Amino acid sequence: MSIKHILIVDDSATERHFLAEILTQHGYSVATADNGEEALRYIKEHPPHLVLMDVVMPGQNGFQTTRAIVRDPATQHLPVIICTSKQQETDRIWGMRQGARDYIVKPVDPQILLQKIAALSRSSA
Repeated sequence: MSIKHILIVDDSATERHFLAEILTQHGYSVATADNGEEALRYIKEHPPHLVLMDVVMPGQNGFQTTRAIVRDPATQHLPVIICTSKQQETDRIWGMRQGARDYIVKPVDPQILLQKIAALSRSSA
């Protein structure tokens, strides 16, 4: 399956806008959620092909939301890329253990993000 529709989950309106601009300029359709609970509701109603997940958010954090996505049989196939300012190696390892397919540290380099999305798209084809 090629990746066409991406859900951005981030409590920062600036970050959501920045990521959405990059993705729409490269032909992706984008939806946004500003917290984990909203993301889970959106995923059940309009399943995306990929989720870009912030970690530090009010309520359910990105690690918890990623874990909820990959443990639910209805959504376990959905790839998640954690996109966060948490740059410690232990954070990256923890994010991957929660089921994320990749981990990007902010500020996001647009080329790296697009390369990671392309690689996921190829691997799921």
